[in-house]
Amino acid sequence: MIVTRRAVAAVLSMAGLAALASFAPPQLVGDAMAQGATAALVAKPMSLPDMALGPARAAVTVVEYASMTCPHCAAFDENVFPMLKSKYIDSGKVRFVFREFPLDIKAAAASMLARCIAGDDAGKYFGAIASLFKQQDVLTAETTATLKLVGGQAGMSEKAVEACEKDQALLDKLKADQTFAFEQLKVDATPTFFINGERVKGAMSFEELDRKIKSLLKR
Repeated sequence: MIVTRRAVAAVLSMAGLAALASFAPPQLVGDAMAQGATAALVAKPMSLPDMALGPARAAVTVVEYASMTCPHCAAFDENVFPMLKSKYIDSGKVRFVFREFPLDIKAAAASMLARCIAGDDAGKYFGAIASLFKQQDVLTAETTATLKLVGGQAGMSEKAVEACEKDQALLDKLKADQTFAFEQLKVDATPTFFINGERVKGAMSFEELDRKIKSLLKR
């Protein structure tokens, strides 16, 4: 989804979010890659460091590309991820990586806030995205207020939230990583998963994910 500057001005009043007005998903280009080459590209972070739970040497790595304004992504985080974490991540069998793929400027703003809250602490990051997903409807309707609320709950002042949303370097990295995902990994929708390098597009139930992980663990 591409948002016009006029629409941005209408829905976002915080000065810091004005920097996001130029945000728009890039065009998908290039031919499809072989899975092995894709897996190698998926395995390493790009501009932003990965936010991950689970051991780096886990037998299975699940990478999710998600948008903070995507209802299916929110449903996965609420209904599937807790079971995945309990059964596989906490036991060390799965490493789960969450990567931002914002479909609009509101999602970009939320992703930036989560990064600012977390720093390099993955636990704080996953806590922040969980809070944002739970308030997705309010985030979409009242973006500025929701960002300030979630930031405040994490100990950030309103000025700190505004400074975060003005961080052009962070926004540039976010956009660069999305461009890479579009062009090199052929991600064009959310959620998109890579399970040991194999792309799975669209929402997944825990049962579907469970079967896939079990099959990989048997190899």
